[in-house]
Amino acid sequence: MDNIDSQTLHVLQRKITDLAIKIEKMKLAEYVKLLDNPWRLMYINFIAGLAKGFGIAVGFTILGAVVIYFMRIVVMLNLPLIGNFIAEIVRMVQLKM
Repeated sequence: MDNIDSQTLHVLQRKITDLAIKIEKMKLAEYVKLLDNPWRLMYINFIAGLAKGFGIAVGFTILGAVVIYFMRIVVMLNLPLIGNFIAEIVRMVQLKM
């Protein structure tokens, strides 16, 4: 009976140690500390929002430039139906610049 209790105790100690290591890897203490300071949390979320917005703006600009570049190539190929449509779009974009 004493042997079973010591085995159970050993298994529980090992599981508690594993759980403590996993909690430490999750940085749960830092997360709870961050939740205790709402101004810091808002500041971090604000900076993250600015970075995301800047990334979206840069990405959309690059994507738009690539699309316009390929539209110009299609216009130069002088395709009958698509060429006129794309030429009009390119003219509109150039007028806005």
